[in-house]
Amino acid sequence: MLNEKIAALLNDQINKELYSAYLYLDFANYFEDEGLDGFAHWYEIQAQEERDHAFMIRRYLIDSGHRVTFDAIAKPDKVFKTHLDPLDAGLEHEKYVTSLITKIYAEAFAIGDFKTMQFLDWFVKEQGEEEKNAEDLIKKMKLFGNEPKGLYMLNQELSARVYTPASQAE
Repeated sequence: MLNEKIAALLNDQINKELYSAYLYLDFANYFEDEGLDGFAHWYEIQAQEERDHAFMIRRYLIDSGHRVTFDAIAKPDKVFKTHLDPLDAGLEHEKYVTSLITKIYAEAFAIGDFKTMQFLDWFVKEQGEEEKNAEDLIKKMKLFGNEPKGLYMLNQELSARVYTPASQAE
């Protein structure tokens, strides 16, 4: 049986992942308004991935005999003045999510919950990838985003991203 504190942290993480999806959809809305459909597409896929993460944690809790409860999901409140602002906010948010996953992992380690640690291994790896992707996007925007042709090409590159459902079987 899953420890109650771990179950509560995981249940809370579901809401954090769903908020992440809302946040990235808000980024997508910003880029749609700016005429950057490739950037919007990229963040729509980010939102799908965050939703997948919430579903994976939900399934883990259910399979571990815990009832899942949902809280209200906060409305994103970011205001952007430049095209770089959402990218910076995305990296900041991914670092925050990494800290949340790390906290749950540390709690599982402290009580010897190896099953949950193994489950979270995928998320630890995923967060490393998410932070790198966000950092790479910021680098590209700083290199190319201030020049119209470069911004156009970066937008085209981002529009080619393909959604791949998350799987812990990787």
